Amino acid sequence: MTRTVQQLFDLTGKTALITGGSRGLGLQLAHALGEAGAKVMISSRKADELEAAVAELQAAGIDARWVAADCAKDADIARLADETLQRMGDVDILVNNAGASWGAPAEDHPIEAWDKVMNLNVRGYFLLSQIIAKRSMIPRKQGRIINVASIAGLNGNPAIMTTIAYNTSKGAVINFTRTLGAEWGKYNITVNAICPGFFPSKMTAGILKMAGEENLAAHAPLRRIGDDEDLKGLCVLYASDAGKHITGQWLAVDGGVSVVTGG
Repeated sequence: MTRTVQQLFDLTGKTALITGGSRGLGLQLAHALGEAGAKVMISSRKADELEAAVAELQAAGIDARWVAADCAKDADIARLADETLQRMGDVDILVNNAGASWGAPAEDHPIEAWDKVMNLNVRGYFLLSQIIAKRSMIPRKQGRIINVASIAGLNGNPAIMTTIAYNTSKGAVINFTRTLGAEWGKYNITVNAICPGFFPSKMTAGILKMAGEENLAAHAPLRRIGDDEDLKGLCVLYASDAGKHITGQWLAVDGGVSVVTGG
């Protein structure tokens, strides 16, 4: 029997793990998956922020729990996987969102900062995807992996932004998504990426203050920056059976900025 649209988007009975899920875009994605019916496990480094985020999710009627972990550290990634699988059972949806940025001119960019960004934004995505896939998705021949990239991975930056490591990492995430989607299709695992533009967050606070939110919005065809709803629809599409025939893809959610900047 052909399912209805509502049935295709329903995530009831699914379990999702969201890294960087205590605030900003990660918390928005946790809300999206939880509102669609999934149980959610969120992770970040700070327990107090996780407690507040889980309280917010639970107040919205979402079955939510947390594990504090630093996804730049191998041991923490392994522990996060162990605790999630033990407490929540199999993981149906993995959202790789934890990330870091660093601002410095390329000629003076500290190598330690380069490594910090790459370890979290690329290596951490790979290691957690590998562990969750081997232990939960591949044996069951099903899974959804959603990688949060950025329009910064599509092209260069305006002069006020000097974030070469971040941009490079997000470009890597896009091709990681394509390659993993191609390789793991045989296991019925889809791998897709979201490329946000400017959204209010702790990471973008400095740029928003320096450039001005109104000025940044003026450069978008839709004349706005992202809000706390704009990633929800795409996230649920990728996570649900509505998107079961989509893999290895990325989509910019940026008000059209990448259209006019050549992304």
